Amino acid sequence: MNNYRFIISGGGTGGHIYPAIAIADELRMRHPGAAFLFVGASDRMEMEKVPQAGYRIEGLWISGIDRKISLKNLLFPFKLISSLWKAGRILKRFKPDVVVGTGGFASGPLLRVASGKGVPCVLQEQNSYPGITNRLLAGKVSKICVAYDGLERFFPADKIIKTGNPVRKDLLDVKTRRVEAQAFFRIDPGKKVVLVLGGSLGARAINELVRKQLPLLRKNGVQVLWQCGKLYYEEFKEYEDNTVRVHAFINEMALAYAAADVVISRAGASSVSELSVVGKPVIFIPSPHVAEDHQTKNAQAVAAKNAAILIREKELDTVFENEFVSLISSEEKQEELGNNFRKLALPDATATIVDEIEKCIKPKEKQ
Repeated sequence: MNNYRFIISGGGTGGHIYPAIAIADELRMRHPGAAFLFVGASDRMEMEKVPQAGYRIEGLWISGIDRKISLKNLLFPFKLISSLWKAGRILKRFKPDVVVGTGGFASGPLLRVASGKGVPCVLQEQNSYPGITNRLLAGKVSKICVAYDGLERFFPADKIIKTGNPVRKDLLDVKTRRVEAQAFFRIDPGKKVVLVLGGSLGARAINELVRKQLPLLRKNGVQVLWQCGKLYYEEFKEYEDNTVRVHAFINEMALAYAAADVVISRAGASSVSELSVVGKPVIFIPSPHVAEDHQTKNAQAVAAKNAAILIREKELDTVFENEFVSLISSEEKQEELGNNFRKLALPDATATIVDEIEKCIKPKEKQ
């Protein structure tokens, strides 16, 4: 048995964390004797989510640079030096065969030091517009696994492999779990369900939209399964009733997808990939506050294929009602969007990425 050693680094948001966990799960299935270590930012959500998935994690004192002038920016050089030094210690102690970066601030120092020491490194870029960390690392890694076409603008073409984004295996059979999902969320099987997702931390604009449109939703006879985010739960939990289920966070996401007839969602890369696999009709409301407006670009790539509806935040007051009523009242439109979206899915992405990671293990280090 090959007792390989893998370091996986990424985090900050669920969009970087869950792909990292999916990759680790596939590696662990193929190599039961392998050792794993995650490296994240010490004050971000990966420090909670990774141990919940059964993996050990170490944190670096690192964060991004604010776009506005702030005291936090003055600390950045010290954080970077600290993180580079700790990354070197982690690599010396753990001695990985391969390091995998899924994006986020912590992966920058770790992969920079690892590549400098000759450790094979693989990047996994989820978005149609790469983040700055992965763009800076691109020239130093062995391979870059991407989910969209056209990323030669940002990365060396000879390193790019289109794999799609990793998704959790439990999403591949959601069609068979609808009855289970209805019981789990206490849903009336006779009514349509709208699943609302604002990302792993929630989204103020989407929460306000749902609050404002509850009369419209009730008028159309739908139930609402609403993940509002931990930051907003205390504010929005009062809207819970027999037709509205309010959750700070939904851990059983496969069941949530199984229960849903229509989804209202942000357009982070992981959400887009997961929703393509489950093949649900989606209204994307991209966050306009992310780097390079990459969520809008993600959603545009899907909407251009008539596989989802894109509504910008600034258009919600004028566009949402008509788009929603048109969708919820048409089984044909729901089916068309869902089927078109499913055609864009790359359900074997995780396995393909792990194939590429395995190819990077140096022959002399194979046992």
